[in-house]
Order: sequence, then structure tokens, then C-alpha cells
Amino acid sequence: MAAFEGGTETPVSLFFSNDFNGCNSVAMLLKGALHVHTTCSDGEMSIYEVVRAHEAMGFDFIALTDHDFLLRPECYEEVRSLSTDLLILRGVEMTVFARGYVHINRIEGNEDVLHVFNHPDELGLPVKKAVKRILEVADRIPLDAVEITTKGFHTPEFEVDALPFSKVATDDSHTRHMIGRAWVELECKKDPDSIIRSIRFGDFWNCFA
Repeated sequence: MAAFEGGTETPVSLFFSNDFNGCNSVAMLLKGALHVHTTCSDGEMSIYEVVRAHEAMGFDFIALTDHDFLLRPECYEEVRSLSTDLLILRGVEMTVFARGYVHINRIEGNEDVLHVFNHPDELGLPVKKAVKRILEVADRIPLDAVEITTKGFHTPEFEVDALPFSKVATDDSHTRHMIGRAWVELECKKDPDSIIRSIRFGDFWNCFA
């Protein structure tokens, strides 16, 4: 595993959590996935299967970020019936038109919201032009972070100072074999707003299998 220190609308509901026996009130080292798809959109695994797979790989939290144009109403309600210590944040992968379509993850906490520009490598543009496109989007949407991965593979060309946002690693998992290619680790309380703030302020590590 390699680890790197972190860099600097469709409505969604609050996160889902279970009883962590008070552990969520103290800082701890957390492993998390910020970009996860399920059968609620174009993923191949159900929410139950996604949760169990991440549990088996030692994850502490995940963000469900299915596509806005495919997400079925109330699909995430299944989470409420699951028995798990995994903290599950609810999000959505928004499709935004900015001289072409781009994807932005919106991840909800209790009171805070995280916006992440997804897989900029998939824009198919030279880095300078991709950076310009991202900054144009940031004029409309309050971006907090930019992915430095495509389907879990590192794209270090986007770790540039011209993008004044945190740089995050995700595996954008759609299938079981994609889980665990890239993730973040951070030391904070196990609650959504603490996680969101840690990502926003770059207080985390990017990790790769």
C-alpha cells in the first residue's frame, strides 16, 4: 500500500449511522471510500453487498454516490435496516453541464456538505484545459476537493497548485474487484461533519493498493 498526504441539484438526505457505543465521539484513525456506486444506479452490487464488501476490507465509512439521473426515489432507505458499524454517508453523483458534462459528488453530513469534482482525467483534455474547466465549475458550485484518480488508478498530473482544493483518492467502485484500489485515511471523530471538514482542509492521507 502506498500513502500520500492529502492536498489542500439533486437533494439528498442526511447520513445513516448506527450505534457505535460512543466511539464516534473521540478521534480515531478512519479508512474511507468517498465514491461508491450500487444497483441504485449503474453499480453491480446491492447496498447490502457493498456494505459487506467494505466491512471485509476494513473500511470505517463510505459515501453512497449513485448517479442523479439513475437514482431511484427512496432507494437508499434500505440502509436503515442494515446492521453494521460502517458509517454510511448519503450522496449523489451530479451531472453538471459545463461546456460538456462533468460529474460532481455531493456528500451530505449533519450540517455540512462536501463537493468533489470527479475523475478529471475523463474530460479527455490537456491538463491546463482541464484545470480551466474545473475552475469554471468552481465558480458555480463550491468545490472542496478534486479526485486524483480514475477508476481507482492514480492520475498525479492533477496534483497541481493551480487547483486550490484538496486532492482525494477514490476507487469509484462499481464492482467488487474495484473496491480497495484507492481510499482516504484520516484521524478524526467518526461522524460525517468531522470527516467532511478533514477532507476539505486536507487533513488526510491518500492511499493506493
